[in-house]
Amino acid sequence: MTPVFSSGELDLFARLVHAEAKGETYQGQVAVAATVLNRVLHPKYPSTLSGVINQVVIANGRRYYQYEPVLNGAIRAPASQMAKDAVSDALAGWDPSYNATGFFAPAKVGSRSWVWNRTPTTTIGNHRFFR
Repeated sequence: MTPVFSSGELDLFARLVHAEAKGETYQGQVAVAATVLNRVLHPKYPSTLSGVINQVVIANGRRYYQYEPVLNGAIRAPASQMAKDAVSDALAGWDPSYNATGFFAPAKVGSRSWVWNRTPTTTIGNHRFFR
């Protein structure tokens, strides 16, 4: 079953992909988009695009945004055509992340981060994808 999204949700989605992966290859942008969709369909995460993109988790008394661009405001920048196309391809079923529910940039994440303990699915460009 393919969910139906409003134009506003699709714009938010494309802006997230743009902010998270604007320097990555097209395949890398599609993979980032696919991880968001994988979260929407996963029972552990919110069931809406907006819910996944804007999710805040509280751990050890601190609030953590799931996506840095939501915290730093980069998500407010308009999406590129490439990001919009990547969202379309992910919605059509292309998932180069291999069903990942997350990703990170190993060069930017400290060795003590919890993400290193997640099961990797693939690495594309500067992102490692995981379940």
